[in-house]
Amino acid sequence: MDEVNSSYVRDLVNRTVASLEKRGFKALSAGSGAEARDAVLGMIVPGSTVGVGGSVTVREIGLVEALQSRGHKIYQRWGTPVSQGTPASQADDFDYRRAQLTCDVFLSSSNAVTVEGELVNVDGIGNRVASMIFGPRKVIVVAGWNKIVPDVNAAIQRIRTVAAPLNAKRLELKVPCARTGYCTDCDAPDNMCRVTSIISWKPRRTDLSVVLVEEKLGY
Repeated sequence: MDEVNSSYVRDLVNRTVASLEKRGFKALSAGSGAEARDAVLGMIVPGSTVGVGGSVTVREIGLVEALQSRGHKIYQRWGTPVSQGTPASQADDFDYRRAQLTCDVFLSSSNAVTVEGELVNVDGIGNRVASMIFGPRKVIVVAGWNKIVPDVNAAIQRIRTVAAPLNAKRLELKVPCARTGYCTDCDAPDNMCRVTSIISWKPRRTDLSVVLVEEKLGY
């Protein structure tokens, strides 16, 4: 990235960090994914149980492997969609996702972050947005600068045209956007856009930190 682009990204990230802080979030910037990973690791007490949402970003920066090497018990779901499994595996999946609500720390990204300091997310099951709001005492959100948008309307548009289609394709869901690349408000059983969450201020009982990275990360 040349200096002009780097300066633009840095200013955008810093402006968004300032907005997040005004809304009560703990927020900081990181120059790279590796820097973000180290910052997050510094926030997690050794021995803590950690829930990890379905985040490409968290995995791209190597957080899961780093936590595993420190011996943390990690609750995560990653791989084949549970909708393709057996009823027994679906019941186990439900309990596993519910356990994330009582972890010491929950890690996630955000589908979009507004320059005004809001976190906007869409879920199919809801465990991710639920864990971001209440349950774990500490929540840490990591997002690349590519997820920063002007406002909530732009955030919804980003989710419909970028985040949802790419995640649907990654998860091999049988939904139109996985093929077309854009949302059609489908009623497919695999529809992953069932819950929309806008965290406009830090939840009063949750220690919520946001790390914005000056790199493109995730979807």
